[in-house]
Amino acid sequence: MRQFVSGLKTGVFALSVLLAAASGARAQFPALPGTWSQAMPLPIAITEVGAAALDGKIHVVGGSVDGRMVHSFHGEYDLATNLWRFRAPLPLELSHVGVAATGGKIYAVGGLADPEKVHTGAVDQVFEYDPKTDRWRTLPPMKVPRAAVGVAILDGKLHAIGGRALDQSTLALHQVWDPAANAWSDLAPLPKARDHMATVAVDGKIHVIGGRFAGAADNTGMHDVYDPATNAWTEAPPMPTPRSGVSSGYAKGKIVVAGGECRNRATYNEVEAFDVAANKWLTLTPLPSGRHVAGAAVIGDRIYFAGGSRGCGGNDKTNDLLVLTPP
Repeated sequence: MRQFVSGLKTGVFALSVLLAAASGARAQFPALPGTWSQAMPLPIAITEVGAAALDGKIHVVGGSVDGRMVHSFHGEYDLATNLWRFRAPLPLELSHVGVAATGGKIYAVGGLADPEKVHTGAVDQVFEYDPKTDRWRTLPPMKVPRAAVGVAILDGKLHAIGGRALDQSTLALHQVWDPAANAWSDLAPLPKARDHMATVAVDGKIHVIGGRFAGAADNTGMHDVYDPATNAWTEAPPMPTPRSGVSSGYAKGKIVVAGGECRNRATYNEVEAFDVAANKWLTLTPLPSGRHVAGAAVIGDRIYFAGGSRGCGGNDKTNDLLVLTPP
């Protein structure tokens, strides 16, 4: 496999100027909590990706590149070496794919397959990747095609929540795949259909935050929590800044939600964190520049944000690998 080598090292030096510019007038106020740094950039500029961490490595899957709405990209970042390498590509070219990891495997759920049009061509396919063999296999499909679906792992089972259907409507559908049974089953649906949201498992429950009901400006700050013990959803404090196309992860007791689209034809640079124990939201240091649909994965106490678009609608794609150390 080709490896991408550089003398770059993780550090804040490259971001300090960007952060100062983004902060603007805020420079006169005390700094917000959370520190951004930068790791080895991806080998290509890509957006609308999914990401998950497994055994100290981050897998970035699918996406959209300049000139093509879908891609079979599969890159693996090794934290120990600060290097990227290509791995077995997705069996289909997809964007907006949900990605999660459990049991030593990576799962790619749904996505969009149309190479020319945005938010069209949703699929029901689900794939499992084994890093030991560098191969994908096909799993039983979901009940209906959907993309921009929220995925999370609870007790070794894969939950697929919400998403965008083949007719471009949003869904409230909630299904779970049990690897022991190799089958999907239905669970309590989302209280309100949406897609492009943050979906994070914490302490045996699933938090679904933000997202959109229709277009990129039809955003919400809704925060719903699923409890498998009761197969029911409850409301939690809403996200202060309603947005969709966000990137999220859980570290240091906080669910972090970064970026999103779209406000006044610009992406969000907001970073907000829900303190689970305190049941309240915090404002963290903003992104160096606004962006949306970067793939997010957690290793240790740090959250890694891969790729994404600095502009709305997939414009100004980036190969950044940004690293947030939450407070």
